[in-house]
Amino acid sequence: MTDPKQILKDNLEHTIFSWSKQSGLDPLNIASAKGIYLYERSGKRFIDFSSELMNVNIGHGHPKVAEAVAKQMAEVSYVHPGMITEARGKLGKKLAEITPGPSSGPGSLSRTFFTNGGTEAVEHAMKLARLYTGRHKIITLYQSYHGATYGGLSAGGDPRGLPHDSQGVPNIIHVENPYFYRCPWNSKTPEECSENALAHLERVVKYEGPQYIAAIMMEGESGSSGCIKYPPGYWKGVKAIADRYGILTIADEVMSGFGRTGKWFGIDHHGVVPDILCMAKGITSGYIPLGGLIVREEIIKHFDDKPLPIGLTYSAHAVACAAANAVISIYEEENLVENAARMGRYVEKCVAQLAQKHPSIGDFRNTGLLGCIELVKNRDTKEPMAPWNAKPEEMGVMNKVAAKITELGMFTFVRWNWIFVAPPLCIDEAGVDEGMEIISQALSVADEACS
Repeated sequence: MTDPKQILKDNLEHTIFSWSKQSGLDPLNIASAKGIYLYERSGKRFIDFSSELMNVNIGHGHPKVAEAVAKQMAEVSYVHPGMITEARGKLGKKLAEITPGPSSGPGSLSRTFFTNGGTEAVEHAMKLARLYTGRHKIITLYQSYHGATYGGLSAGGDPRGLPHDSQGVPNIIHVENPYFYRCPWNSKTPEECSENALAHLERVVKYEGPQYIAAIMMEGESGSSGCIKYPPGYWKGVKAIADRYGILTIADEVMSGFGRTGKWFGIDHHGVVPDILCMAKGITSGYIPLGGLIVREEIIKHFDDKPLPIGLTYSAHAVACAAANAVISIYEEENLVENAARMGRYVEKCVAQLAQKHPSIGDFRNTGLLGCIELVKNRDTKEPMAPWNAKPEEMGVMNKVAAKITELGMFTFVRWNWIFVAPPLCIDEAGVDEGMEIISQALSVADEACS
């Protein structure tokens, strides 16, 4: 029998942990996972209420993915990216069908370059936008996350990128988010917030010189920056500004894609077809690393008669493509996109009931099964339970909330004053109820700090 203590020792002494101090860690020691549950080696069960990092969309341990991977490995595991496989072509065709807009012809998102994950998809999207337009500046939102490489951290506004600023990628311009709950312009309605944010964006475009701006990049729907909802008309307004000045639009759907928001992609809620769409996470549901960017036909035709100077050793990896094909078929066969929309409405109903009981709930922002509860000390002043980019000593109450969630048998993403609600898309009402009961008990800890 495997010794859990030896597993812990090997991991702590010989592996490095992301975004963490490296001492004093006590990670969950996971033995297995199935559906919406994780099982620790001690036997304790945890409900996975954030799909790990909002990527295990189909749930854990689906046998059809394992079967597809084994079959592909038996045929061919890897070929040079200049070669082709059936899995690669099948996946590219399917992505052209499910992404926004027509699947072929002018204006279509029809050609995919495959990467190893989301950060690389974003990096290559920025490269391609600059190559195609001959311009060099990229506009993004301050409260956003686009990955952990130098390029990704520079593009995002996440404070985890600040220690790397001196080595960051130049010519990234940030603008304010249309964050209605904490509106920078003190807007009275979401619509007014949208108008003010768009006016701000266009002013920045003019200040920076539109002739130098290659692209405006935003998440399809906001994720780890607090699920900041785009108010009505915002994405369409961004697209209109971009079109007016010949600027490309890049939708980062790494987190919000593949049914997470109750539609195939987050941008589908806004009636916009971007010029480039980045994807990862849900494309394989986290079973195997894979990402990609799908581009408008006209963009890739620009390189018909000259080399496209981008490439990766593992681009279009045969096994990863086979896994993605299996995962997409599961979304369709099990109606998971529709279930995400249905369960999202149920989650919203449940959180509305919790808000009547728990004064620490200030706001809940949700699209499908991509949601975030924002905790406050006072609903009138909106003082956050922990400030944005909180120091460890400012996380007292939220650390207690997070500890309570873990103690009660839940894994979810807790960050600053946010609790994320993003379970696998296969969840049912009983699973939501189980998760909400745990969150309710944890919120009682936060309620004690309310005034």
